[in-house]
Amino acid sequence: MKPVAYPQGTAKSLARSLRVYHGDHVRKVAMDSLYARFLRPGDLAFDIGAHVGDRISSFRRLGARVVALEPQPGPARALRLIHGRDPKVTLVEAACGDSEGTATLRINSANPTVSTLSAEFVDAAHGQEGWGEQIWDRELTVPCTTLDALIGEYGLPAFVKIDVEGFEAHVLAGLSQTPPALSFEFTTIQRDVAQACLARLAALGPYRFNVALGESQTLAFAEAVPAAAMAGYIRELPHDANSGDVYALLQG
Repeated sequence: MKPVAYPQGTAKSLARSLRVYHGDHVRKVAMDSLYARFLRPGDLAFDIGAHVGDRISSFRRLGARVVALEPQPGPARALRLIHGRDPKVTLVEAACGDSEGTATLRINSANPTVSTLSAEFVDAAHGQEGWGEQIWDRELTVPCTTLDALIGEYGLPAFVKIDVEGFEAHVLAGLSQTPPALSFEFTTIQRDVAQACLARLAALGPYRFNVALGESQTLAFAEAVPAAAMAGYIRELPHDANSGDVYALLQG
């Protein structure tokens, strides 16, 4: 793939992301405490939608091996600078979905955190409170793989983190196996995507669920709950809850 020239705003937004996601010690401690529930030294973790790699850093602090996917050239370059020399981190410049091939990435140059493979996500954000300034100004064709293909190449992970801005259900549609634990991001502008993810996981195996809102790194429930209870919780969230991560735990 030819190198892509990014607008100056993208370089500034990447620098901002690096400060936000790598510069807060308290946040790092909370993140490590959360992921320590799912990962032990030597475990394999997948980071699907790695962005600038704060989760990779957490997984590595916990002693896990990591396979990380990021399709955006700018963030992928940052990942190579931060993690490229670590032999226990495999960086893949690709997207993940329900089939192998290529996909269209809609890039938000001013805020690469919300670049997405989902046209529906872009449509859902239009006119919504808190999303009015977001503009997806470029498109890029990127390689796309599946979770099943990654498992075939690298093995079954102990934990999979999925954060792909409205494309989470497509990623889970490309999974036919049952990792012990995984997380997927949801937003209140696309609650239907979260419902589809819950249904897919419930069909795959006996998962129960917990949730952390925003970047709190704090689970909302003392014990994991059934899919129906998590679906109801997400339906009742106020719009300004905005986003969070659902954690799926395989029982038995």
